[in-house]
Amino acid sequence: MTALSILDLAPIRAGGDAAAALRAATELARHAEDLGYRRFWLAEHHNMTGIASSATAVLIGHVADATENIRVGSGGVMLPNHAPLVVAEQFGTLEALHPGRIDLGLGRAPGTDRRTVRALRRDPQEGAERFPADLEELRGYLAPAEPDQMVRAVPGAGSRVPVWVLGSSPSSAELAARLGLPYAFASHFAPAHLDEALALYRERFEPSEELAAPYVMAGLNVAAADSDAEARRQFTSVQQQFLRMGRGRKPGPLPEPADDMDALWAPDERERVGQMLWASAVGGPDTVAEQVAGFVERTGVDEVMATTQMHDPAAVIRSYEILAAVRDRLA
Repeated sequence: MTALSILDLAPIRAGGDAAAALRAATELARHAEDLGYRRFWLAEHHNMTGIASSATAVLIGHVADATENIRVGSGGVMLPNHAPLVVAEQFGTLEALHPGRIDLGLGRAPGTDRRTVRALRRDPQEGAERFPADLEELRGYLAPAEPDQMVRAVPGAGSRVPVWVLGSSPSSAELAARLGLPYAFASHFAPAHLDEALALYRERFEPSEELAAPYVMAGLNVAAADSDAEARRQFTSVQQQFLRMGRGRKPGPLPEPADDMDALWAPDERERVGQMLWASAVGGPDTVAEQVAGFVERTGVDEVMATTQMHDPAAVIRSYEILAAVRDRLA
C-alpha cells in the first residue's frame, strides 16, 4: 500500500506572522500523527517572507518534541548552504533526542536567491558542483567512526540517520540510484522531468547497505474540502503564489483565496501555472481519491508526500483528514 506523508512549509499567512505559522505547523504535526501519516517534513528556505521554516533543524526538533511517533525530517536541508559536519552534528543531535524518528532529506539547490546565498557566505555554483562530494562527506560523519578518524560528528557518528536525495531532475535521480539511497522528487512545484527521473532512478539503482531496492517518494499538492467548489477556491491561494513567481516576484505571505482567478491572470499565465501545478489533487473526497489514485498509478511511487497550503489552518487540517480517509483506496 502506498504510504502518505506530509511536507509542510510553515507558511506565513497574509495578516499573520511567523509565530502563528510555527504554531500552526506544530498543531498540524500533532493531527498528522493522529491521522496515521508516516512522516512530517519541513523545508529550508531563506529570505522568503511567506515561509517560516528557515531554521529547519530547530523547527524539526520542536515538532518532534510536540509529537511521539511520527517521523520528522527535512524535505529538505539545502546542503550547499552548510558545512557537512554541521548538518551531521545537527541531525545527530536530533536523532539522539528522538531515536528512530528523524529523516534527513538533502537538496542541491540553495532554496533562495543569489544575493541571499552570498549572505549565507556560500558560492552557489561551487555548492551545486560539490553536492555529490559533500553528500558523501556527510554520510561519512553519520556512519560509525573509524578508529583513526580525526574529525567526528559528536553527536552524529554512528547515528545512521536515514539520508534521502531530493531533486527535480534526472541528475539527482542518477545520484540517488548510484548511491543506493531513497529518492524524493519535487513534483509539487517542478513536475516537468518527473517521469524521466523516476524511470532513470529505477533503471540505474544499485543496492546498498541502506536500501536493497528502489524507493521513491513524489510530492503532490493536495487541496481537499467537503466539496469540489470549496477545494478549488482554497487552491487559489497556491495559484496566486505561483502567478507571482511567474511574474518574477517572490511569492510573499500566503494570500486569502480568490473568488475569481480569471480576474487575476491572463490566459497564458493560467496555462503556465497549470503546467507547474499539474501534480495536484483538488476537490471533494471522491474527486481527491480518484486523482491521488491516478497519480500513484501513473508514477508507481512507494510514498506520496502531500503538501497543502491554505490560508485557513483549520481548512488544512480538514484537507489532511479527507486525504487520510482515502489511504485504503491506494494500491
